[in-house]
Amino acid sequence: MKTLVLVSHPRLTDSTSQQFLKASLPAQDVTWEHLESQESFNVAREQDQLRQADRIILQFPLYWYAAPAGLKQWEDEVLTRTFVYGDHRFPLADKELGIVVTTGMPEKAFQRGGAEGLTLDAALAPLAAVASRAHMRWLPTFPIYQFGYLEEPEKLQLVVDYQRYLTQTQPDSLEQRQAWFGHRLPAMIDQLPPEQQATGRLIQAELDQQKDDIEALADTLAMIKEQEDD
Repeated sequence: MKTLVLVSHPRLTDSTSQQFLKASLPAQDVTWEHLESQESFNVAREQDQLRQADRIILQFPLYWYAAPAGLKQWEDEVLTRTFVYGDHRFPLADKELGIVVTTGMPEKAFQRGGAEGLTLDAALAPLAAVASRAHMRWLPTFPIYQFGYLEEPEKLQLVVDYQRYLTQTQPDSLEQRQAWFGHRLPAMIDQLPPEQQATGRLIQAELDQQKDDIEALADTLAMIKEQEDD
């Protein structure tokens, strides 16, 4: 699967959250692009990137309940009516569209009755409408609330969750998580210091055992259901 991450931020080098996310990118199958770094958009190249990608991620801070102006400019120039749906070919159909959004307010502020007066889903509704018009698959939003207040364990968890959001097969089921970790864990272990690799292999062995146990349990439940149906 090929993932395209389009980042919109007017002051990217000053953003600790965006620099953290950039450093957390998976090593393979992810293309990262900063929209505001381009003086003008090569529309043909941008549209070709969209055609080649399986999952498209729009990543930005929430500014007054919307994305930064750079993303809106990119939409206006690249997502032309003819390209998105006007010729009835729908080149983005069945591709996944996900949103990674950072906010300066806590999660509770975006709940119904919260301080912001609307949910994140409501604020991002225009982008969901674009996905619908293009016949894309809209992914659950990946929100990052108040990054500057995260403790180190929370940041480590964010790295894993972010990488899964970019590369893990949807929907985000237990089976898909197990498959993702099983595929990625050996490379992660190899990157550990030598003195920590033994612990990493123990974790991998435990994960494999749990996967086998869950598969055995699923088989047992299936047999019980078959007997009940008889």
